[in-house]
Amino acid sequence: MANRTAPLAAVAAVLAAAVTTVIWQSPPAQAAGLSPFDVAGRGATVPFTEIEAERATTNGTSTGTDRTYGTLSSEASGREAITLDAAGEYVEFTLTKPANAVTFRYSVPDGRTASLDLRTGSTFLRTVPVTSKYAWYYGYYPFTNNPGDGRPHHFYDEARALFGTTYPAGTKIRIQVSSTAQSPSFTIDLADFENVPGPIGRPSGAIDVVADYGADPTGATDSTAKFQAAVNAGASSGRVVYVPPGTFTLYSHVIVDRVTLAGAGPWHTVLGGRHPTQRDQAAGIYGKYNGQGGPSQNVVVKDLAIIGDIAERVDEHQVNAFGGAMSNSTIDNVWMQHTKVGAWMDGPMDRFTIRNSRILDQTADGVNFHIGVTNSTVTNTFVRNTGDDGLAMWAENTPNVGNSFTRNTVVAPILANNIVSYGGRDITISDNVMAETVTNGGGLHVANRYPGVTGPTAVAGTWTLARNTLIRTGNSDYNWNFGIGALWFWPDQGAITGATINVTDTDILDSSYSAIQWIGNSTSGLNLTNVTIAGAGTFALQAQAPATARFTNVRATGIAQNPPTYNCTGSGLAITDGGGNSGWQTPTPYCGPWPAPQWGNTTTTPSTPSTPPGTPPAGNLAAGRTATATGQADVYGPGNATDGNANTYWESTNNAFPQSITVDLGQSRSLARLVLKLPPATAWATRTQTLSVLGSTDGSSYSTVKASAGYTFNPAGGNTVTIPVATTQRYLRLTFTGNTGWPAGQLSEFEAYAS
Repeated sequence: MANRTAPLAAVAAVLAAAVTTVIWQSPPAQAAGLSPFDVAGRGATVPFTEIEAERATTNGTSTGTDRTYGTLSSEASGREAITLDAAGEYVEFTLTKPANAVTFRYSVPDGRTASLDLRTGSTFLRTVPVTSKYAWYYGYYPFTNNPGDGRPHHFYDEARALFGTTYPAGTKIRIQVSSTAQSPSFTIDLADFENVPGPIGRPSGAIDVVADYGADPTGATDSTAKFQAAVNAGASSGRVVYVPPGTFTLYSHVIVDRVTLAGAGPWHTVLGGRHPTQRDQAAGIYGKYNGQGGPSQNVVVKDLAIIGDIAERVDEHQVNAFGGAMSNSTIDNVWMQHTKVGAWMDGPMDRFTIRNSRILDQTADGVNFHIGVTNSTVTNTFVRNTGDDGLAMWAENTPNVGNSFTRNTVVAPILANNIVSYGGRDITISDNVMAETVTNGGGLHVANRYPGVTGPTAVAGTWTLARNTLIRTGNSDYNWNFGIGALWFWPDQGAITGATINVTDTDILDSSYSAIQWIGNSTSGLNLTNVTIAGAGTFALQAQAPATARFTNVRATGIAQNPPTYNCTGSGLAITDGGGNSGWQTPTPYCGPWPAPQWGNTTTTPSTPSTPPGTPPAGNLAAGRTATATGQADVYGPGNATDGNANTYWESTNNAFPQSITVDLGQSRSLARLVLKLPPATAWATRTQTLSVLGSTDGSSYSTVKASAGYTFNPAGGNTVTIPVATTQRYLRLTFTGNTGWPAGQLSEFEAYAS
C-alpha cells in the first residue's frame, strides 16, 4: 500500500503477540495496509488465503487509495484495487498454499458481460464469466438500477472457478484480459485461493433428491416441487435429505421443518433460480412463519450453496437465501450469494445458529435477526459486499434476547454498518473483525433505532462487546454533513438507560472519521476497558449527544484533529477516568464546523480545523447539527431535516398533533432568519402547516420566538418558507399543530442564518 512505513508482517506480529493492545511504533498509516485476515485470534477461520490485487504483480493501473463515496477505491478491500484496460494486462498472484480454486472480486462498467482468463505462466487454464448484472446501483435508498438517477455505487461482484487440478505453493496464477471488446476495463480487488475438497457422498440411508425424487441437477427445469416432496419425506421418516453435486433451479421457496438437508459441499451443490414471471419468488430455504405453523423446529441445512439471481432491491420481496422462522436449528457451511439477504429471520424463534458460512454480494443485509429472536448466533462466518448491514439484529416490537455475533469477519458493507443491534437485551458481539465501512454506518453500532425499538425492546440488560477489531470503519453519511464513528451509539427513539454496555479489549484502527461517536438521545451505562484507538480521520471522540461512561486504559494515537475530542454537549459528556487513559483527553474540546477527514494520517502534530472554535461559520448554522423529534413516521427521522438534502425529510408521527422537531446549533447563535423547506418535487402539493418557533439557551427552558401561525409551502416557490427572527438561541424548536396536506409535521430542511 502507498505510504506504508513498516512491513505488514511487523504489524501482524504485534497483533499476534498482544491482540488486546496494539503498539504502533510508527505513524498510523501502517493500519491502512492491515488486512482483516492479519488479526490473530479474531474473526472467522476461513478455508481460503486472500491476496490483495495491489500486493500482487501487475501491469495494470492502481485505482489509488480513496474513501470518497462513489469511487471504486472506496468499496475496495484495503481501499485500493487494480484496473486492467488493455488486452494482455493482468494481475498475477503467487500461491502461498496449495490451491485448486479461486474466488476473485472484480468490477466491470455497468451494462457489461465479458470474461477474464485464468492462466499459470503461459498455460491457459480457463475463462471465467464476469458481469455487471449484480452490481451498479443508483440514486438514494432503497436504490434503483437506473443510471439516470445518478450516485452510482455497489460496483463489485465476485466470481469463482475451479482449476481442475491442484497447484502447489509458489505457483503463479494470472487473471488476464484477453479482449476489451466486451468491456473496456476490468478492476480486480483481490483473489481468495483455496483447496476445495471433493464432493461429500450420500449419507447412509439418506433420501437423494435426484435418484429418489427426480430433481434436475443440470438446472434446466424447475425442481422446487421435487425438492419439497423430498424434504417432506425426510421430515416424516426422520431421514437425511441429500442433494448431490449439480446446479438446481428453484422457482420458489422450499419449506423445511424437522429435517436435515445436506449437500455435497458448497462448491459442488448449488441451488439457484428465480420465477421467470413472478419476480417476487426465487430460490430460498424457509422455515414456517409464526401464525403459519411455525417456527419450524430441528432443521439442519449444510454443505451447499445458494447462489441466486437477485439484481435489485425490493424490500417487500422474500427473495432471501434463508427466511421464515426456525428454532433449535442450524445452517452450517453454506455459501450465500446474489440473494437479497443471506438470512432474514422473522421470529419469535429460539436457538438458531449460522456457522462456518460465507455470505457474499447481497442487495441488502447479510443476516438480520428480526422480531423476538432469542439465544441465537452467527459464528465463524465470512461476510463481504452486502448492500446493507453485514450482521444485524432488529428487535421490532418483540425483544431480541441473548443473541450473539462471534468470531465473524465482515468486510465492505456498501451501506450501513458491519455489525449492529437495533435494541435487544443481553447481547454479545465478540471476537469479530470489521473492515471497510463505505457509507451511512460504522463498524460496530448500538442503537435504539427504527420502528418498534423502544421501551421493552430497546437496548437493555448487559451487553458484551469484547475483543473486536475495527479496521478503516466508519465513514461519511450522505444524509449528514459529518462522519460516522467506527464505534457509535444512536439512541434515536429514546435514551439508552438502565443497560450496562461493556466494551473491552478492542482495537479501533485507522478510522475514516471519529473512533467513537454518540448522537441522538443520551447514552449511559457504558464502560470502555483496554481499548486502543490507532489512527482516526477526525476525532478520537465525537459527542453530539450526552453520554455517561467510564474509560479505563483507553489510549488514542494518530488522531487527525487537535483537540482530539469533539463535544458540543458541554458537561453532557461525562467520562469517569478509571486510569491508564491517554490521547483523547482535553480541557477544551472542539465544537465548530466539521473538518475534512485525513485518511491514513501521519501527522504527529494534528492540524486544527480551518475555522477556529467559537468563530461563527457563514451560511446555514443548522447544517449537520443534531436534530431530535417527539416522533417520526417509519424511516423519516429528524436527522433528515439537517442533512443538506432537500429530497429527504422528517415526518412526525401521524395523527398525533402537536409534534415538535428540535435542532441543537452547538452553541448560542445570533439569528436573523429561519428557512424551512419541503421536497421541491411537484408531487408535494401546496400545503399550509401551522407551527410555532421556540428557543432555548440551555435545552430545558424554552421561550416563544414566533407565535403559532400558518405557513404555506408551494412547489411553485420551491416549497420554501422564510421566517424572520431576531433572537440568540442554541436550541431551536418547531412545534406543529396542523398540516393541510398530511396529518403530520413535515420538513425536509430546517435552516438557520445569522443574516
